[in-house]
Amino acid sequence: MEPIRILIVDDHPVFRQGLCDVLETDMHMEVAGEAADGEVAIEMAHELRPDVILMDINLPTING
Repeated sequence: MEPIRILIVDDHPVFRQGLCDVLETDMHMEVAGEAADGEVAIEMAHELRPDVILMDINLPTING
C-alpha cells in the first residue's frame, strides 16, 4: 500500500518540524513537503499533489 502523502503548512518552523517528526514514525505516512505561507503552499500542492494538506488557518500572505 502506498503511504499517505502529506503537505504541512504552518508559519512556525518548530511546529512544522515536530509534526514531521511525529508523522514520519508511521510507515503509512510520508511528509511530501513543508511550506511556511499560503502562496508557497498553493504552488507546492500543485507540484507535489499530496493526499492530505495539514494547514494552519492564520498564515502570512494567504490564510488557510
